[in-house]
Amino acid sequence: MSTGLFDTDFQTDTLMDAFDADDFEARRQTLMEKIGRGSALVVTANPVQTRSNDTHFPYRPASDLLYLTGFEEPETVLVLAPGREDGAYVMFVQPRDEEAERWSGRRPGPEGAEQQYGADEAFSIEAIDEELPDILAERETLYYTFGRDESFDERIIDLLNALRHRRNKPPAAPNSVDDARDILHDMRFQKRPEERDLMRRANQITSEAHVLAMRHCRPGIQEYELQSILEFHFQRCGANFTAYPSIVGSGDNATCLHYTDNDDRIDEDDVVLVDAGCELDYYAGDITRTFPASGSFTSAQRDVYQAVLDVQERIIESIEPGRPFEALQEQTVELIVERLLDLELLDGEADALIEDDAYKTYFPHKVGHWLGLDVHDVGPYYTEDGASRPLEPGAVLTIEPGIYIPESDEDAPSDMQGLGVRIEDDILIAPDGYENLSSRCPKSVDAIESLVGTSAPLLETDDILGPQ
Repeated sequence: MSTGLFDTDFQTDTLMDAFDADDFEARRQTLMEKIGRGSALVVTANPVQTRSNDTHFPYRPASDLLYLTGFEEPETVLVLAPGREDGAYVMFVQPRDEEAERWSGRRPGPEGAEQQYGADEAFSIEAIDEELPDILAERETLYYTFGRDESFDERIIDLLNALRHRRNKPPAAPNSVDDARDILHDMRFQKRPEERDLMRRANQITSEAHVLAMRHCRPGIQEYELQSILEFHFQRCGANFTAYPSIVGSGDNATCLHYTDNDDRIDEDDVVLVDAGCELDYYAGDITRTFPASGSFTSAQRDVYQAVLDVQERIIESIEPGRPFEALQEQTVELIVERLLDLELLDGEADALIEDDAYKTYFPHKVGHWLGLDVHDVGPYYTEDGASRPLEPGAVLTIEPGIYIPESDEDAPSDMQGLGVRIEDDILIAPDGYENLSSRCPKSVDAIESLVGTSAPLLETDDILGPQ
């Protein structure tokens, strides 16, 4: 029977509710088969970050730890030791503490790590210096990623040195330390069916939020008002976080690629660029849409927008398994240069403009990036021999070409100055082509113009409480 707050039968809504326990077990087993019985792998939680004085930033668990366990607590260490007599899956976690839990929420503790998360053996994190050396002793290889947590790096180094100099015992430290990411991140690169389903839902929520932002946009509101509409919808649909700081850039602000101040007034003639995505059960959506604040593009704005849309649709249509990622970038550059010439933003021969990187004045970034537990997800873009990595079924990437014309660009046509356009969708590579996860988010000129400003205005602050 429950006795109140401090109950050993810990249960709460966790990532374990999004996936079956067997999903995590399958991932761990695959990883242990890859590292082999003579090795051990150690993965640590993200540290808690101080925001101010005694308050902290909202805690976001480490993606590798989430991927292998679904465990969301700080001060956690996962050890996988294939062939270990007392169990290969070991966790070190925060102990149950009635006083601490009264202030900051309930903890699973070692008992919950075993009962709810399936650990073969779990210890308090306070016991790690005592227990971890015995787990790692006589393992040939330790898989561990240095550089993520400096304080734990030092503990690993001290532990290895201690194992090498144990009194009255032969040296028993691992002979080598390899980066855990090389194997683990290659597994994360290809999304399993349960992950794909979650990313579809994240994209649905994100698409809905973008539509709401378009509907509520009208001249005179602040950028942060659209941000609040987006993020309100994310949260009411159960998204843990935004996948990254939301970008709502109007006018010239849209020409700054990672603009996040979101504090300017949106004017009648502005085009608004919104790059925002929810993080649902830690899996990211990432969509960008661009639309006119007035509800109608000017002729010049429409020309630039349509140029970007044409490029994006051509690139998406060209996606197929086996195509090198770099081929997408090369094709994007070729198409962007053609459009920049048509728009009279560049002048000259296309090949020479590409060779000289002249296009980077208006398109300075890559065509996209991998997407998953991290918005810029794990996985190399090139193979070990330097070749471009081919697209593989199960991988997810963004396709997001853009054209950005700052107000300060006096060489550009005056009716294009201060205009930034980017259009971004999330693409799942399928065995026979692709699936556009964000296809329901409108992006044609007609669809966008029919949406902007169609919802009733938000209440002014003076209308909420009435006159003073």
